[in-house]
Amino acid sequence: MKAAPGKEGAQAEESAVREYYLRKPKPLPSDPTLRSYVEQVQKDGYVVIPNAFTEAQALEAIAEIDRLHGNAPKVGRDSFDGFRTNRIFSLLGKTRVFDKFVVLPQVLALNDFFLDEDYLIYIMETIVINPGERNQTLHHDDSVTHLPRPRPPVTAAIMVVLDDYTELNGATRIIPGSHKWASDRLGTDKETISAVCPRGSVVYFLGTTWHSGGANRSSMPRHAATIQYCQPYIRPLENLMLSVDPRRALSGEIPKKIVDMMGYRSAVPFIGYADGMNPKKATKRMIRRLEQPIDYSPPTFASEPGEKEARVLSHLQGLGNGRWVVGGRSTTNPTVIS
Repeated sequence: MKAAPGKEGAQAEESAVREYYLRKPKPLPSDPTLRSYVEQVQKDGYVVIPNAFTEAQALEAIAEIDRLHGNAPKVGRDSFDGFRTNRIFSLLGKTRVFDKFVVLPQVLALNDFFLDEDYLIYIMETIVINPGERNQTLHHDDSVTHLPRPRPPVTAAIMVVLDDYTELNGATRIIPGSHKWASDRLGTDKETISAVCPRGSVVYFLGTTWHSGGANRSSMPRHAATIQYCQPYIRPLENLMLSVDPRRALSGEIPKKIVDMMGYRSAVPFIGYADGMNPKKATKRMIRRLEQPIDYSPPTFASEPGEKEARVLSHLQGLGNGRWVVGGRSTTNPTVIS
C-alpha cells in the first residue's frame, strides 16, 4: 500500500527535525592518542599535549612578543590581569606569528569533540608573567554565562607553553575534576596542581575547569599565549570583528579557517547573519558604506554580489523533492544564508 501523497515527505521532515533537536552523543576519536586526550579531559577537565610545536616556533613567538612589547610593555590594570603581567590582545590584527597555534591539529580535534561545529575564537592573547607576580585568582573561563553547573562547557582553552612551565615560574594552576563541580562550589588554592610541562607543550582545558596563572617566584619571565574557543551561540569575550581591520580578514592575509572562527561565517542554522546575508558579504558592504555619507534610507532587502555559503547541513537530512530542513524550517536552499 502506497503512502498518501506528501506523507512520505512529511515523515522525512519530522525525522530531520528530530535529528536536529535530539543530538546524539559524539563518538570518541578513532585515533588512539586523540582518544586518550579526550578521555583524560572527560576525567580531569584538562590534558597536556606534548610536542605540539617546535623549539624554533616557540623562540620565534617569544621574539615576536618582545618586539610587540617594545621598551615599555603595559602591565595589568587589576590583580586579575596581574600588576606584574604583560598581555597583548588582538594578536590576529598585529602579527601572523601566532596563527599556527590557533589551528594545531590536536587542539582542533579536541574542539570538534567538546564544542559544536562553527565554534568561534573567544579570546586570544599573549601572557608574560614576570618575577614577583602573585597567584592569579582562581576562576573558570565560561563563568560569564551564569548557567547552572555541572553542565557541558561553552568554552575551551589552550595555554601555548613558550617557556618551560615550572612550579616556580608561574605554570598554570589547575584543579583536576573541577569541571564536574556544581555551582555552589568554589576552587581553593590547596586543591590546585601546577601544569608542569616543557616548552612546546599545549595545556588544553574546558571552560568549566577551575584554574589560574601561577605566582612567578623565579628570576625570569614566563612566556605563554592563550587561545580560547567558544560555542557559536555565545558572544566572544573579545570582539575580533572590531579589533582587527576587516580588510585584512577578507583579503586572504589571515587564513580562512581562522577568519571563520573570528565570526565571518554564519553558523548552523543561521547564527550570526547580517541583514539576511552572510557576515563576509555584510562586511564588504559596510566597508563601502563607510567610505560614503550615511545612508538614512538603505534598501529594504539586502543584495550583495558574490558566492553564497554553499554548505549542506550534515546533521540535517535531505528531504524529498530537493527540500531541506534548516532550524525546523523547510527550504529548497541547502545553504545557511546568502
